Amino acid sequence: MAQRILLIEDERNLVRTLRAYLEQAGFQVLAAYDGRTGYAMARQEKPDVIILDLMLPEMDGLDVCRALRRDPDPTVADVPIIMLTARVEETDRVLGLELGADDYVTKPFSPRELVARVRALLRRLQPVGSGRARASARLRAGDLVLDPTRREVTLKGQPVDLTGTEYEILYLLMRHPGRPFSRSEILDQVQGVVLEGYERSVDVHIKNIRRKLGDNPRNPRYIQTVYGVGYKFVGDVSREA
Repeated sequence: MAQRILLIEDERNLVRTLRAYLEQAGFQVLAAYDGRTGYAMARQEKPDVIILDLMLPEMDGLDVCRALRRDPDPTVADVPIIMLTARVEETDRVLGLELGADDYVTKPFSPRELVARVRALLRRLQPVGSGRARASARLRAGDLVLDPTRREVTLKGQPVDLTGTEYEILYLLMRHPGRPFSRSEILDQVQGVVLEGYERSVDVHIKNIRRKLGDNPRNPRYIQTVYGVGYKFVGDVSREA
């Protein structure tokens, strides 16, 4: 069955272009032309990926993203989101990531680039045993436990609500404790592509992970900034069957 992409975008010409490229890549495409309708369709249709424009009538993209991430239905709240933005200010892109978007693409962009971003998101959400095989051992650092089989993270026995990208970054760092990763390495390992200007999005994802883990960057228990390089996991990690 073809994976479904929900486009929430009010530029109808752009929707037609993206639909053609995505359908040619084998995806089924749904479309909404305002934020309120898009949010309702996301709840009803439960797509595999949402491509969400920032500037929308009725309900803007930031409000849609916020509502999706707060939805009580986990199949809605956890859907991967790629945000489209024509705004050049970094603060707008950062805010989208802080609200839970997994990735962003700045207009104008190549439709082939967007298809690559969608494929990268879906690849890393493949279940264990399909595509790239994953180790099944749980990773533990004190009260922090990451279970790759269930794609779950718990802290002191309580679930930690990470986006797909946040989960993959934490998983990468915990698999290699003590090893510094540059921002471009993290993007390459997690998203499968590295594009100029996107490395700083890693900082926002790290900030979100730290906030959700209660990790103080000045005295980190888990993720330490390696100045001039990137980030590393500093806790002792054990593997459990």
